[in-house]
Amino acid sequence: MAKKKANGNGKEKSIEESLWSSANKLRGSVEPAEYKHVVLGLIFLKFTSDKFEEHRKKLIADGKKKYIEMPDFYNMSNVFFLDEVSRWSYIMENAKQNDIALKIDTALHNIEKNNKVLKGALPDNYFSRLGLDTSKLSALLDTINDIETNKDKAHDIVGRVYEYFLSKFALAEGKGKGEFYTPKSIVNLITEMIEPYRGIIYDPACGSGGMFVQSVKFIESHHGNKKEVSIYGQEYTNTTYKLAKMNLAIRGISANLGEKAANTFADDQHKDLKADFIMANPPFNQKDWRGVNELTDDPRWRGYEVPPKSNANYGWILNMVSKLSDDGVAGFILANGALSGGGDEYKIRRKLVENRLVEAILILPRNLFYTTDISVTLWILNKNKKKQSRQIGEEARQYREREKEILFMDLRQMGIPFEKKYTQFSEDDIRTVVDTYHQWQTDGIDNIPEFCYSATLEEVEKKDFSLVPSKYIEFVNRDENIDFDEKMKNLQSEISDLLRAEEKSKVDLLKVFKDLGYEINISE
Repeated sequence: MAKKKANGNGKEKSIEESLWSSANKLRGSVEPAEYKHVVLGLIFLKFTSDKFEEHRKKLIADGKKKYIEMPDFYNMSNVFFLDEVSRWSYIMENAKQNDIALKIDTALHNIEKNNKVLKGALPDNYFSRLGLDTSKLSALLDTINDIETNKDKAHDIVGRVYEYFLSKFALAEGKGKGEFYTPKSIVNLITEMIEPYRGIIYDPACGSGGMFVQSVKFIESHHGNKKEVSIYGQEYTNTTYKLAKMNLAIRGISANLGEKAANTFADDQHKDLKADFIMANPPFNQKDWRGVNELTDDPRWRGYEVPPKSNANYGWILNMVSKLSDDGVAGFILANGALSGGGDEYKIRRKLVENRLVEAILILPRNLFYTTDISVTLWILNKNKKKQSRQIGEEARQYREREKEILFMDLRQMGIPFEKKYTQFSEDDIRTVVDTYHQWQTDGIDNIPEFCYSATLEEVEKKDFSLVPSKYIEFVNRDENIDFDEKMKNLQSEISDLLRAEEKSKVDLLKVFKDLGYEINISE
């Protein structure tokens, strides 16, 4: 296993940090978006090979040496079979050869071919295509070779390394990219709130599979049985689809991510699915997501207005609503604009409230995401309130009342610094939010200024079905009358005026020079 080293602050580096530092130094001119598939592909190759060798030794020890080259004797124990040229030992023996990139591509191709559950999972000709420097690739292999994947299984070394690398690559890719990864503290918050113990879990925009990984961790930490959940997901980007399959395979998590990477709206891979738990962080504010006349009769919108083609936010919401089981609950992230939009969005939001699906709205701090610095919202939709309200006695009365309320929470004062310019929830933050939410569900809570408010449906109706938390939560230290939407519209108008003025000044300046007999070509 890689030895821990001291970092710049004199503290001992974790295994993940040491490996990342070594691997990142070898990146050279390769972009992080490409390099992540190289590094994560090698981690996967090392892991699967170590598992294969471990099981191979067990077969020999059990007197089954004649079966050690038969794939079925590995697959029955959820171990991937590797032919000789796909094994890590073979790769390391040839690590200094000029054709090592081709050998790695061949190994990954053969592993996928020999193990049907890995269909479409592994990087395809990445190593040969990228033209990586042989000496750097060899050094990277030495770095990955330090990971003893079968040691200290209780602490999930390879899972920790894989997750750490995913987060670091997301940080490296930065704004406008890195959509394959939802920061861990957000995933933890959603998981702890909706508690996916057993049943069907679905993510319509699953990225690299982080929601699923954390769901299984939640089950294990609460002494549940991960065999009692079934996982379904869909991902649009082919390379991210592969990341998800590798991420889940490393952890021994079975999942149905569809036959291929595909657009959730145009090519739904799980049309008849009914999920008990939905967790998602779909793309924010997608434009032209369904074309002009496309998907207007889609069954997912049945009972609601057709979501506007100018923004997919409500398309994602109704996709999830259509896939909730009768007792299902969904927790998902959206841009704040979905809380108060007009037109068809207003009509959909109003019906969601009137149908008593909206259970909680939580405004989150800024800088939680690596791809955007905006504040976003966590929605909780819950169908099982109707089931709860059928209980008997005083508890039933409380649940019936809760069914007529929506919990609003403002978490913008929470969070601790992370990677200098980002924010993440601490464990105490998550516990505070989760405890408040669960107490509200069962016993009710007192409204707390600047933190939470339980609004009746009548109150929401009086606010014209706005779900902006600041319209309900009392603010004593800040101006509670600030209308965020109005402020943004005014700012937008001011910026537009400034840009128009700048453009006019530029035209006037060019005219002055032209009158003096000089031409200025501003396109150069």
